[in-house]
Amino acid sequence: MKFYFPDSQDLVSPTYDFLHDEYLATRVRQRDDLYAHEVLTKPAYNGILVSKAIVDGSVSGAGKYSMPQRNRLYRLGVRSFFRLPDDVATLGDCGAFNYVNEPVPPYSVDEVLDFYEECEFDAGVSVDHVILGYQRPGLVNEPKDEWAERRVISLRYAEKFLAAVHHRKSAVEPVGAAQGWDPRSYADSVSQLQKMGYKRIALGGMVPLKTVDILECLQEIDVIRERDTELHLLGITRLDSIGSFEDLGVTSFDSTSAFRQSFMDDRDNYHTRSTTYTAIRVPQVDGNVTLKRAILSGKVSQRDALTAERSCLAALREFDQDECSIADALDEVLGYEKIVGVKKSYRDAYQRTLEDAPWKSCDCGLCAEHGIEIMIFRGTERNKRRGFHNLSVLAAKMDALHTATPPATQKEFMHG
Repeated sequence: MKFYFPDSQDLVSPTYDFLHDEYLATRVRQRDDLYAHEVLTKPAYNGILVSKAIVDGSVSGAGKYSMPQRNRLYRLGVRSFFRLPDDVATLGDCGAFNYVNEPVPPYSVDEVLDFYEECEFDAGVSVDHVILGYQRPGLVNEPKDEWAERRVISLRYAEKFLAAVHHRKSAVEPVGAAQGWDPRSYADSVSQLQKMGYKRIALGGMVPLKTVDILECLQEIDVIRERDTELHLLGITRLDSIGSFEDLGVTSFDSTSAFRQSFMDDRDNYHTRSTTYTAIRVPQVDGNVTLKRAILSGKVSQRDALTAERSCLAALREFDQDECSIADALDEVLGYEKIVGVKKSYRDAYQRTLEDAPWKSCDCGLCAEHGIEIMIFRGTERNKRRGFHNLSVLAAKMDALHTATPPATQKEFMHG
């Protein structure tokens, strides 16, 4: 099972000054900043996925790339742009969720294939249109006309995309996009894509589905799936079901879930092989909207806020050097928490984090280099490093699943 990490221009600066929270004046982001595969001790993903909508933008607005970055990607190609090792694969797609509210995709087949070829992707997904709904088997309701139309659009584009790949004798491996609203419609989409000639098929629109729904779709697909057809799950992780996914023909998936949990989840910010921890929130005084309003209204003294912020960071760093007790460090954190005016306290979660200090036994490379800084919820440099750490843990968990359990018993392990 291969894991692809979707790109959203997530990099970290190797020269960032954590003590003063500032960058070098001479820093150039694309030249100096580093991707996850450049800072982690071990590989965290087998490939990267880059969406055209992220690079070029779509009808919903500009992409994540600046014009110089976009031009550089087209000029260098995806492998050189990301400075990828030879064993990291590249996959392109359209980023269908970026135009999900449009009646039709905003890109033509030729525009998309141009993007894949000019950027020299190993493989590219056909143009598709996400279906905004799902019906579990047994329901007698007819699917919405819009759902049926979007599936037809996706299949029509897939047929044209494969024809264009063959006509151009393109080096890009074609991946057909399958959409559906229930197991039967997904299976029919896969069946039609196989008849067109696709050997690799990406299943889209499944992000909102429960794991049981995904498995039901895969089981229905498996009935008609040719044995050499490989399936890719777009935007899906569900680590506990990877064994079952593999048994049903899934050979790859992509997801930002582990990365984004580092700064989007309420508590599960730092992952280990066996559990998760809550990162310690120490927001910047000048970067926290609620605190800035309180200071401007006179409810909070800016001097007191800055003093508490500095004391909190100092105590955490001293704790990391065994120069401060857990109780004293926690008192500083909770004192600053009160000044910030949080609606709920994370006291118990913070105490567990400090007591276990999981970063001290981590071998991802970033934890050993930065210590407790990686456990502090504060700004993009710390948060993204923690996200990169989470990617390394995901890779370790996947390796453990494949090496520790014989294929014949893996499904039993996953459901045991």
